Amino acid sequence: MRNPTGRQLRFGAELRKLRERAGLSSTEAGQLLGIKQAQVSNMEAGRVGVSPERVHTIACHYDCSDKPLIHALAAMTSERKRGWWEQYRELLPNSLLDLAELEHHARSLRASTTARIPGLLQTREYALEIFRQAVTELSPPDIEHRLSFRIKRQAILYDENTPTPYEAIVHEAALRMQVGGPAATRQQLQHLLDMSDRDHITLRAITFEAGAYPGSGQSIFYAYGPVPQLDTVHLDQAHGLAFLDAEAQLHKYRSLFERIDAVALAPEKTRDLVRNVMREL
Repeated sequence: MRNPTGRQLRFGAELRKLRERAGLSSTEAGQLLGIKQAQVSNMEAGRVGVSPERVHTIACHYDCSDKPLIHALAAMTSERKRGWWEQYRELLPNSLLDLAELEHHARSLRASTTARIPGLLQTREYALEIFRQAVTELSPPDIEHRLSFRIKRQAILYDENTPTPYEAIVHEAALRMQVGGPAATRQQLQHLLDMSDRDHITLRAITFEAGAYPGSGQSIFYAYGPVPQLDTVHLDQAHGLAFLDAEAQLHKYRSLFERIDAVALAPEKTRDLVRNVMREL
């Protein structure tokens, strides 16, 4: 198999967690399953495919009785088709492809940002200016690849049948920052209002008056899986993207979002704030 995707790596990591909770070495697991230790290692590294039947067999031998988790892992094995993001492989960092794959399969998404509008809600003009100001200067072709990739990622919000539920909590600083100038900023703010009209999108803001609040120093994205154990936190950092899925990390960021919720404006008050910012431009 070619290099596994982020989702395949996550599936393998979950198999490893099940084995470790059972107190088994990879050699012992192989003996129980009737396969070689190397095959166990390859499954846990996401390098080989695993059938849904094998997932249930593994869960049985590992004494795992968490049926929702088992069914969710079995469902992951039937989703082997690679998505539209594959056309960008070798054009963009693999972490960006993993992000698109994560968003595509998420049951719902949450974001909290301080200095920028979340990528899934950015206009083309806003995103273009962000890429032009990247820490590492990008060539025109690189900018175009990243721009088209970002716009295609947003398709999950426009699906006519099952659009992905999305909540964005945006600090007032991001609303007031004139990215691309007043006209582009006004267009971006109107886009936020238009998107927040959709039933599956919730926009909330945190004002300057709220002062310091938990998580204010970073952009946080939370992707909900079919079961809580398969949730993922994505952090957008200057040196690249980071994906977190350890149980303690997930608990930490769930709690963090609860505290962020406590200081964010209600959706209608957020819309009033956006309109006020637009009038001041």
